[in-house]
Amino acid sequence: MATFDIAGLGRQLHAARSEWRRAQNREQEPAGREFPSRDAVARIVEQLKGALFPLRLGPHDLRPESEDIFVAHELDAALQALHGQIVLELRHVARRTGAHPAPEQTAATALEAARSFAGTLPGIRRLLDSDVLAAFHGDPAARSVDEVLLCYPGVLAMIHHRLAHVLYGLELPLLARMVSELAHAQTGIDIHPGARIGAGFFIDHGTGVVIGETAVIGEQVRLYQAVTLGAKRFPSDADGRLKKGLARHPIVEDGVVIYAGATILGRVTLGRGAVIGGNVWVTSDVPAGAHITQATARESAAGQEAPRGAGV
Repeated sequence: MATFDIAGLGRQLHAARSEWRRAQNREQEPAGREFPSRDAVARIVEQLKGALFPLRLGPHDLRPESEDIFVAHELDAALQALHGQIVLELRHVARRTGAHPAPEQTAATALEAARSFAGTLPGIRRLLDSDVLAAFHGDPAARSVDEVLLCYPGVLAMIHHRLAHVLYGLELPLLARMVSELAHAQTGIDIHPGARIGAGFFIDHGTGVVIGETAVIGEQVRLYQAVTLGAKRFPSDADGRLKKGLARHPIVEDGVVIYAGATILGRVTLGRGAVIGGNVWVTSDVPAGAHITQATARESAAGQEAPRGAGV
């Protein structure tokens, strides 16, 4: 049987943790857990998915006659657990900022946030219905809305995003990011929870899609795989640190279609109904109804070096 110096490794890991905590001014750990739990958040999301779509994403043996009872049970369990995770995030923020709210105040603030989140769930279900229909109508290979909901990675990513975006709006960015990263890991679709996305959004195939924090996307927009809605540049402060909170991602108006491999950078506007061809690099506004293809982009970028594909 192999042997290992477990005691020595334990001492070294303890020293490494202590060094980090001293550097972060967190030498004294509070009693109990310090941060929200990824496993707990994953369980909450699974419960919410089952409550939103009980006969499709709920347990395999669920029957219509017990649907409402199941939904009530899952909602209560998920929201109770979410309240506990919100308390942990609020405590983390308080430690980081030097605030010292009373535990009762933190619990009350967390309860208010959890109730606000709960109140958005019917609206989230309706938004997701519009996303499912957009996927069904936007993909000739789709045989049914059930197939779309059960199988399409873009729909899974949007379920997570719709939930994460509400948490982000409630100023719970850590929980929001955890929810969005669960979908990112499963689908390869990276949507920041701050992105504002209208109804009827469809990501076809989806692998490699990146949507930044301050992106604004209208209704009935369709994206394909490997599309980036990113930032063109990252301003820094006098100390060389990147500035946060700036609007730096594209605005995509209603009805836009962006084909595979397109990269749209900066605070540019894609006008209503524009079509962006594959492998096009866009860093300036696109008029409503315009069709930007590799050929037109090369013409617009004549004499300039496009960093990838064709640029406009």
